[in-house]
Amino acid sequence: MENRKRNDKPKATDRKKTFTKDKGKPKSFDKKKTFAKDTDKVESSDKKKSRTTSSFKKEGTGSKLPFKRKPLTKTDPNKPAVKTPKRVDDGTMRLNRYIANAGVCSRREADNLILSGAVHVNGVPVIELGSRVGLDDKVTVGGESIKHEKKVYLVMNKPKNFITSVSDPQGRKTVMQLVGKLKQRVYPVGRLDRETTGVLMFTNDGDLTKKLTHPKHGIKKIYQVTTDKNVSQANLKQIAEGIELEDGWIKADVVNYVGKGEDRKEIGIEIHSGKNRIVRRIFEHLGYEVIKLDRVYFAGLTKKDIARGQWRYLTSDEVNILKMLPK
Repeated sequence: MENRKRNDKPKATDRKKTFTKDKGKPKSFDKKKTFAKDTDKVESSDKKKSRTTSSFKKEGTGSKLPFKRKPLTKTDPNKPAVKTPKRVDDGTMRLNRYIANAGVCSRREADNLILSGAVHVNGVPVIELGSRVGLDDKVTVGGESIKHEKKVYLVMNKPKNFITSVSDPQGRKTVMQLVGKLKQRVYPVGRLDRETTGVLMFTNDGDLTKKLTHPKHGIKKIYQVTTDKNVSQANLKQIAEGIELEDGWIKADVVNYVGKGEDRKEIGIEIHSGKNRIVRRIFEHLGYEVIKLDRVYFAGLTKKDIARGQWRYLTSDEVNILKMLPK
C-alpha cells in the first residue's frame, strides 16, 4: 500500500480486507441507502426463491411449495359431524317380510301382492310398499289370515304313493300327513311326484323356498334311476350332451352307471333343472321305463340316517349353508 500512487483507486481485494478487519461500521456507511441500492441491483431468481421460502417458513408451514395443501376431507372441519340417528326397535317389521316369514311367498312376491291390493292389515287394504306391521296386527292375504312364525326347517325321506302337496282334492295321501302337527306351518320345497322317493325339504321360510326352487339358481339335485333294461353307452352320452324334449333342450350335469359288472340298469344322474318329471321324461324319451326313481341329494341335504317316511329338523349349520347358497 505504500507504493500505491496518490490518485490510484483501491482494488477490490483491498476494499474487502478493509471491511473484514474493521468490525465496526464506517462513518460513511448509510444503511438505508446501501440497502435500497443493493436491492435494486439484485434481480436474480435465487433472491426471489429465498424470499418465497422465507415467507412460508414465517407462516410455520415448513414447505417450499408456493401454495397451501387443501384438506383431503370434503366436509368442513369447522362444522361438527352429523351422526345419523339409529332407528329405535319398536317391535315392527316391513309388511313384505311379515308375509314371507309366514311362509306365504318370498319378499319380492309379497311386494306384488301388496301392490295388487290383496293384503289387508286390521281390515284395511294396504298398497304402499315399505309399510310396517307389528306382531299383534291382523294380516290377511287374499282373505286368509296369516301369522308371523318362527322359522322351521326339516328334511324327509319321502316314501312312494304320497302326493307332494299340502292337500289333495282327490283324497290321496299327502306328505303333510307324514309331517304331522307342528306349532308352525311348513310347506314342501319343490315337488316329487307320487312314485318318486327320497330327499324332500320343508320350511316356512318363503325367501329360502324361492331361492331353492328358482331355475336360475341351479340348485344341485342327484337321482338314482332304475330302468327296465340296460342303458346303452350311446344313450348315456346323449343324456350328457343334451336331448330335445317337447318343452325344450335339456342335458344332465353328470350321468354315469351305478351298478357293477354287467348291470347297466341303475344310473346316477345329477341335474339342476326344476321341470316337472324331468328325469322320467329324459329316459322315456330314449325308450326306457323308469321302474324306480330316488332323489339322494338336494341342495346339500341327504337322507342319511332317515328311515323311509321319517323326517328330522335341520341343524343350524345346515340352515346356514342353505342361506349362504348364491342368490
